[in-house]
Amino acid sequence: MSTPSLPDYVLDPNAVLKDKAKWRHNRVPDYERTRADYERTKKMNHEPGSLISIVENLVKNWEIEASYKMDLKEWRTIDQDKYTFAVNGGPATSGEYMLKVGTYNAVIAPNAYYSPEHSDFASSHITFKSMMPTFAWEVLEVYSGPPQVAFRWRHWGEMKNDYEGFNEKGERVNIKAHGKVLEIQGVTVAVVNDKLQLQKVETWYDPVDMFRQMGPSQGQCPLGFKTKL
Repeated sequence: MSTPSLPDYVLDPNAVLKDKAKWRHNRVPDYERTRADYERTKKMNHEPGSLISIVENLVKNWEIEASYKMDLKEWRTIDQDKYTFAVNGGPATSGEYMLKVGTYNAVIAPNAYYSPEHSDFASSHITFKSMMPTFAWEVLEVYSGPPQVAFRWRHWGEMKNDYEGFNEKGERVNIKAHGKVLEIQGVTVAVVNDKLQLQKVETWYDPVDMFRQMGPSQGQCPLGFKTKL
């Protein structure tokens, strides 16, 4: 497959930001700080046009669309007829479901730190983006190429502000910012079509790992910071 024949969303991590679309908040999102932090703190340096670079760009553009394009028909990174998303062996969900609940709520199960049941799309983004203004993402390894792509990834950012959310019991959880990096890693297996659009995405990771790193002793559950709603 020659590079010129590849779609722009696998060659440029910001390709879909140039689209005319129905954007959330009625504006194109600003990824400048996130991309700058990625360049400054990434562990990998991918050759442009390589398989690992293609996978990384595809997922970055998918994340933009899932977070900010309000009309599923305008998502260019997915196969509209076949796309599903699942986490940790759970049920496959649709793009419409992610649009309804939000990207964070779609991937985090209720736990002692956070619960999607007590947070909607807007409030979930406020919770995490306020605490961690940038949350960079990179591919560490790719184990297999199209049509079934298996890869390992890293997601990280600095805890610059306090965390405020609600747990599975509806209790408010407040954790003071420690200014250190929060990092999670996981593995994803994605099936793509001949346009490299996502058809089936299955991801495995520890959704509580990041919360543990927020704790007063980084690894201890911050029970002392819980108060009832």
